[in-house]
Amino acid sequence: MKRFIRPRQAGVKIDLIVRGICCLRPGVPAISENITVRSIVDRFLEHSRIWYFENACQPEVFLGSADWMPRNFLRRIEVVFPIEDGVLRERVKSELLDLPLSDSLKARLLQADGSYVGSAPAPGAKSYRSQHEYISLAAGERGNSYQSRKGNPAILVSSSSRDRRGKRSTRHVFGPAPRRR
Repeated sequence: MKRFIRPRQAGVKIDLIVRGICCLRPGVPAISENITVRSIVDRFLEHSRIWYFENACQPEVFLGSADWMPRNFLRRIEVVFPIEDGVLRERVKSELLDLPLSDSLKARLLQADGSYVGSAPAPGAKSYRSQHEYISLAAGERGNSYQSRKGNPAILVSSSSRDRRGKRSTRHVFGPAPRRR
């Protein structure tokens, strides 16, 4: 948590999307006022492990294999890797980060006192439920960033998750691979 303080003091805006407990308290003056923490617990407990950094309009996106918790680091090998292709980097940002950051129905925002309050859309703005948007993407009902640029569907997306009852489900969505120039 201390690693968040120095960037915050430099004016960096930090948005965290967490599924469970978060010990960081956002909105504390002179400590974490540039930090927001949102939790989205919905039908599926699946969540992405994505790190997005941007400096001087140079985005960097990294994907990871598991939660960064001591039990995962001490008993197995975890992988974090960069997304270097610009089209895929934008797709990860728009589909896996922007959607949950726009969720106004299931998102809860962590307050400085440790309580959570529901997120609400801005006046006149459309309500979003990120998991419904993901289902629409998987069903091909909503265009993705790759599809809208190239005119053809996305490559294989495979997701395995557990619902609130603990039942595991796996979903595969297929489409042609992107063509390289």
